[in-house]
Amino acid sequence: MRDLILRNRAFAGALAMFLVLFLGYHALHPRGFSTAVFIQNANESVAIAFVAMAQTIPVLMGGLDLSVGAVMTLANCIASHLVTGSPVQMVLGMIVTLACGTAFGLMNGLIVVYGRIQPIIATLATGAIAIGLALIIRPSPGGEIDGDLNWAVTNAVFDFAETYGLADDGNAAWLQPFVNIPVPLIILLVIGFGVWIPFKRTVTGRTVYAIGSAESAAFMSGLPVRRAKIAAFTLAGFFASCGGLYLAIQTSSGNADVSQAGAYTLNSIAAVVLGGSSLLGGIGGAIGSLVGAGILRVISFYFRILSIDPLLQPLIEGLVLLVAVSLGALRTLRVKNRLELFR
Repeated sequence: MRDLILRNRAFAGALAMFLVLFLGYHALHPRGFSTAVFIQNANESVAIAFVAMAQTIPVLMGGLDLSVGAVMTLANCIASHLVTGSPVQMVLGMIVTLACGTAFGLMNGLIVVYGRIQPIIATLATGAIAIGLALIIRPSPGGEIDGDLNWAVTNAVFDFAETYGLADDGNAAWLQPFVNIPVPLIILLVIGFGVWIPFKRTVTGRTVYAIGSAESAAFMSGLPVRRAKIAAFTLAGFFASCGGLYLAIQTSSGNADVSQAGAYTLNSIAAVVLGGSSLLGGIGGAIGSLVGAGILRVISFYFRILSIDPLLQPLIEGLVLLVAVSLGALRTLRVKNRLELFR
């Protein structure tokens, strides 16, 4: 166990920080450890968590994706039109929404690989395109998200089961251990673990790490570098669209908000760093970014219960991010040989 913690000390530190902050927040909260507060916390964390996972994969290759917030916003606007009607229509609407975000990520990957443009420049441009499309699709905030879906997905398991007739007397026994678990948390963990862990274990996933450690060495070793880059940006688009889809369901609307897209992109980078991933590439993972997103959200929860002046909140968030980035840079300052950066 000790060796496992030492090998993953950045993630372990992030997890410990999150637990301390989270437990402290609930200890200070007037309603304490209540289901209602836990559900509210989960709802407010899902979108940033998905966008943080989206940002993680380009960061693992030593790059940044500045379009993740914009792709999330585009998916949010698409979902606000399509996720309504009959159950079949809603499912198709979700599939189309996720497919659009994934296709946008694929386009990013193709531009980076075959256009030979730095990711930060390519995604800055494509992010502007995504926002432009979002404004065309949803020029003013609004939407027609199904009300039952909104209620079922943004509350506890019991509410989900009751909404869709799964909590009848004959079916209720199996629900008892899970009734108070927030559905948003289940969605986040199922998609996060269900997509990221299998991807990480593939040759393509391992190549993503190899590119971040030493791209030339990965290429000379015969690893599928181009395929890995395209897959990485495609998966980033998928995760970003998951965030946009959930945000549409949660708010029952779509909003092509440019400032919101920018804020989510910047916060995604902060969450990646807080979660233990290195901006140099090759170190970290999407699960750590989930924890980093949780840290960011808990800090914002403290602002609410401690009544901190809104004018001071960006200053405090900036200081937290600066400390996190500085801690991540300590590894670079400690090296005695430049080759150690790629180990």
